[in-house]
Amino acid sequence: MQRGKKMNRKRWTALAIAAALFIISVLVNAVGILLSDKSETWSKNWLSLMEDSFSEEVIEDGDPLKKIVVLEVNGVIEDTGEAETFFSSSFYNHQAFLKMIKQVKEDDSVKAIVLRINSPGGGVVESAEVHNQLLKLKKETKKPIYVSMGAMAASGGYYIATAGDKLFASPETITGSIGVIMQSINYEGLAKKYGVELVTIKSGPYKDIMNPARKMTDAEQEILQRLINQSYEGFVDVIVEGRKLSEEAVRKLADGRIYDGRQAKALQLIDEFGYLDDTIAALKKEHRLSGAQVVKYVSDTPWSSLFGVISNNAKPETEASELIRLLSRPSSPRLMYLFSE
Repeated sequence: MQRGKKMNRKRWTALAIAAALFIISVLVNAVGILLSDKSETWSKNWLSLMEDSFSEEVIEDGDPLKKIVVLEVNGVIEDTGEAETFFSSSFYNHQAFLKMIKQVKEDDSVKAIVLRINSPGGGVVESAEVHNQLLKLKKETKKPIYVSMGAMAASGGYYIATAGDKLFASPETITGSIGVIMQSINYEGLAKKYGVELVTIKSGPYKDIMNPARKMTDAEQEILQRLINQSYEGFVDVIVEGRKLSEEAVRKLADGRIYDGRQAKALQLIDEFGYLDDTIAALKKEHRLSGAQVVKYVSDTPWSSLFGVISNNAKPETEASELIRLLSRPSSPRLMYLFSE
C-alpha cells in the first residue's frame, strides 16, 4: 500500500512538472511574439478579438428560427479606437456595434430589431454611420426596426432613433437636444499661472484653430460656425425624412432644447409611450411575430470593465497634475451631436 501511494505521488509530481513546463513554454512563446516584428499586428488582432466578441442572451424564450434582436446603445456614441476602448469603462463600442448590425442583417433567423437607446448622443460621424447602416439594413432586408428609448435618447441618440419605424419612450424620457456642438477648453490663464507657454509653428493662420492656449479669433469662430451649420442641416434632414415632418416644423423644435416624453409625443418626435417590454409586445403584434424568441447581443469579455475601474481610480490630485492632463489631451475641434450639460 505504501509503495502504491509513493507511486501515485510520483505520478502527480510528474504531471505537475509537465504542466508547469507547458505553461512556461506558452509564456516564453508569447513573450517571443511580443518582442518580434509581428508583435504590433498580434496585439491589434488580440485586442480586436477581445473587444468585438459577442454572443446571444435570451430575454424571452421562443422560436429560435424567428428571433427579435435587441441592439443596445448605452453611453456616448463615439469611436475611441481599439486601445482606448479596451481600457475604458464606456459601455458603447462603436466598431462592435456596427458588427452587430451586420450580424443582424446576415442572420436569416432574425425577423425584427428593437433598438434600445440610452445615450446623450455622440460624434457627428459615428451617429451618421450608425443611422446609415440601420437604413441599409431596413432597405436590404425589409426587417422592421422599433426604437425603445431609455432614460435618455438625446441629440445623436435621437438622430439614430429616426431610422426606426416606430419610436417608444416613457413620459419621463429625456430626448430632443437637436443640434450640433463643438467644445474646447481654454487653459490660457492656468498655463500662465504655472509659467507654461505653448509654442506653435504653423504653415497657415488657421492651422492651430481652436488652440486651447489662446482666445479664438472672430475669423476662426466664423469658420467653425459654418461647419456647425452644415451638420445641423444634416440633422434636420434626417428628422424630416424619418419622422415625415415638414422642414418648417422641425426647425422650430430643433433649437437644441431637451424635451420629456410627453412633449416629444405632442411634437411627433415619438409615436407611443412605452418601455422595452411594451416595444417588444407591439412589434410582435404588429408584425405577426407571436412566439418569437427575443435575444440581445452581449459582450463575451469583461476586460474593459476591469480596466475601466483601474483607470477611473487614477484621478489627478493637484492643480499642477490637472494642467499636465489638459496639456496632454488633443485639442482638435470635433463636431458632436451631443447633449452637453
